[in-house]
Amino acid sequence: MPLYKSIAVNDSTHVLIWEITESEEELSKGIVLGENSTNRIRSMKSELHRRAYLSVRHILAIAQYSDMDLTYSSEGKPSLSDGLQVSITHSYNYAAVIFSDTPVGIDIEKKRNKILKIAPKFTSNKEMEYVNNSDNPIDILTAIWGAKESIYKLYGTPGLSFKQHIDVAPIVNNNPLTVASVNYLTKVDFYSIDIIHFRDFICVFASSNSY
Repeated sequence: MPLYKSIAVNDSTHVLIWEITESEEELSKGIVLGENSTNRIRSMKSELHRRAYLSVRHILAIAQYSDMDLTYSSEGKPSLSDGLQVSITHSYNYAAVIFSDTPVGIDIEKKRNKILKIAPKFTSNKEMEYVNNSDNPIDILTAIWGAKESIYKLYGTPGLSFKQHIDVAPIVNNNPLTVASVNYLTKVDFYSIDIIHFRDFICVFASSNSY
């Protein structure tokens, strides 16, 4: 069972990261899918997406949940039957789930040069200033994107803009902690951001708990 990492963020927040090494057939064993999930996985054209979907169900099983315990809102935000907060992500051959008693969001991203080209679409001038002053702009930009994606999932509100509404405080020397704010609809919220580097990937998770 390739559980790659188990991270206790604090007493109430845990992250489980799965390395997807098994075949689809192997991942189909030992789990039971509800009707919605069965139909969903049959509609997926990508084998990797199907394997990631099944990997998430194995992560849920480790946390003692079944596929039927997981539902989604009309905006696509997941929730668990017992009210525990949850967020899900996958990228290439990794999948991850974060569980908490407070609102959370999680994202995994592969470090790629492509992010340098699309940076102006999701970063403010202030963020680009500290990115340009860093020795590892790809890492910093990937972390910023992951932070904003995590907050977007946590916030769960259509219309939220990565560039206009979410600001990520400077990430210095691959510091694993920073903060971010959301200024949207006359309301400002602050979030804690955790950043984990592993292999060629960065895992970022956002929490409503402030440091």
